[in-house]
Amino acid sequence: MSTIRIILPDNSTREFNHEPTVLEVAESIGSRLAKDTVGGLINDEREVCDLRRQLKNQDRLKIVTLQMPESLEVIRHSAAHVMAQAVQELWPEVKVTIGPVIDNGFYYDFGTDQNFTPEMLTQIEKRIEELLKQNTPLVREELSAKEAIATFEKLGESFKVELIRDLGAASVSIYRQGKWFDLCRGPHVQHLGQIKAVKLLSVAGAYWRGDEKREQLQRIYATAFNDKKDLKEYLDNLEEAKKRDHRKLGKELGLFAFHQFSPGGPFFTPKGTIIYNQLQTYLRERYRHYGYQEVITPQIFDVDLYHKSGHYENYRENMYFTKIDERDFSVKPMNCPGHCLLYASERKSYRDLPFRIADFGRLHRYERSGVMHGLTRVRTFCQDDAHIFCSLTDMQREIRQFMQFLAEVYQKLGLTEYQVYLSTRPPKRMGSDAVWDQAENALEQALKELKLPYKINPGDGAFYGPKLDIMFVDALKRPWQLGTIQCDFNMPESFDLIFVGDDNKEHRPVMLHRAILGSLERFIGVYLEHTAGHLPTWLAPVQVAVLNVTDRQAEYCQSLVAELEAEGLRAQFDERSEKLGFKIREAQLQKVPYMLIIGDKELEANTVSVRLRNGEMKNNLTRREFADFIKNEVSDRLLTSPWLEKGPSSKA
Repeated sequence: MSTIRIILPDNSTREFNHEPTVLEVAESIGSRLAKDTVGGLINDEREVCDLRRQLKNQDRLKIVTLQMPESLEVIRHSAAHVMAQAVQELWPEVKVTIGPVIDNGFYYDFGTDQNFTPEMLTQIEKRIEELLKQNTPLVREELSAKEAIATFEKLGESFKVELIRDLGAASVSIYRQGKWFDLCRGPHVQHLGQIKAVKLLSVAGAYWRGDEKREQLQRIYATAFNDKKDLKEYLDNLEEAKKRDHRKLGKELGLFAFHQFSPGGPFFTPKGTIIYNQLQTYLRERYRHYGYQEVITPQIFDVDLYHKSGHYENYRENMYFTKIDERDFSVKPMNCPGHCLLYASERKSYRDLPFRIADFGRLHRYERSGVMHGLTRVRTFCQDDAHIFCSLTDMQREIRQFMQFLAEVYQKLGLTEYQVYLSTRPPKRMGSDAVWDQAENALEQALKELKLPYKINPGDGAFYGPKLDIMFVDALKRPWQLGTIQCDFNMPESFDLIFVGDDNKEHRPVMLHRAILGSLERFIGVYLEHTAGHLPTWLAPVQVAVLNVTDRQAEYCQSLVAELEAEGLRAQFDERSEKLGFKIREAQLQKVPYMLIIGDKELEANTVSVRLRNGEMKNNLTRREFADFIKNEVSDRLLTSPWLEKGPSSKA
């Protein structure tokens, strides 16, 4: 065999007289690297491959080690096998099915008549720890499909037999760890000792292959990490996430509700509506600054519109349909087709471009009942949606301006950590490859000009064009897709949109679909969890709670509330006959930014004493001083009170 050259990330090469495995390449570099190797990234492949995979000449290899975030996929995949082995060693009658890696962990489905109890999970965890200490190597084997079926039939593993038959492959791979083995394509660690920290999280019911007509299974959710420190941090975040769950906060703060008569349709209370409206007001102000015009478009359109736009062929499973006067209609899932009609309603010249239109209209999309989740997955919602129709020469500038706009809004809201992904053409799409090449290159060029770091997310674009997805990372290090800009050459073609250029000829505009917060419903849910409900004063439903010590100050408190409301502030007087400590606690639970504590001293001096969120006090302020301070904070839409950053204070 001729020399096999493997190219490493620094463009150096390793030469072999055979096709080496990933692990062999690591061993040729050094024993320490080999010891930590758990897989590899080959050429342009996104998935980590097994360390046992043989490499071809001129393959580019990035070795994945235990210290790299990519290793978690391999560790968790292997940990699922260890969990299945532990279960079958404890209860041999249990049958195994599948155990995939999911976000932040993995699960394994088991065929059993019994329900796994918390006590059983403790037993499983103990056995897992014992197995990991044995450092048992994992060995990959290839079996013919016939041999594999016979092997699993002998064990009574009917689920595995069904999987092998459905694969229709001539051969399959299994991985052995000691006497126990499982059907799997990998990747897996070298030995069980490379798995450092495993935690079982919960149990749920499941159906074989997600079919409710098939066998009911027991699913164990779990996670695994490179070390126990990372696992502890994750478990701490899980507990914090439970406290921050927006559904819990929404109920406690009285912001929104749901009813079975409208599944997936949130009801915003007066308090929740304040947050909703304040966000829209802020965005409207920035729209004027960035040259957007707001429009209103219909809710229901003839289905022919969605044939024209491509939604019917590519998106109809997410749409609602009805029949009116023997015509088929749909409630709009997106604003873009209607905005194309609006663009075409008047002839445009190059002087009218860029044509930027924003729309807060309601959208409706069908979501399966099993995936709906509070405000973050609903069936009816409103986006901070806008479309930009521009010339090809203006497109780069518009993309750059959008990213500037987004950065400004995110900074104002304290969304400082986010990542940019370039999502490219999906398998199911409209338009030619040449058009997609042009659109993808345009987005990538804009990112390079802005010097923004980004990652490629292949195959995740919209059916009509590639997009930039903005992934916000919240206080618990969880990613959320919020903003997006999508470059669309296809819909202007479908709607035959034109503008007259300065050469007096007709040209096709480019259509940019964009949102910054995305769905307002979803954003509010995400933001509540990010802030733990401690909203900036300008967004808080109640900005000032006025608390009296005794009934003697009641009239003074009422006049304070009236005065603050006249200044455009949201104030509330807690006039209940309760002790001051109780009222303070109630205001704290409602996450009110400011509390005015009014006793005889304040009444006599015509002043206020201010209690901040953190318990600090600002005493002996005139009513005017306090009102002006809060008005300035709200008008500037500050994230936190300036009083929390500087100035004298005393503890309550």
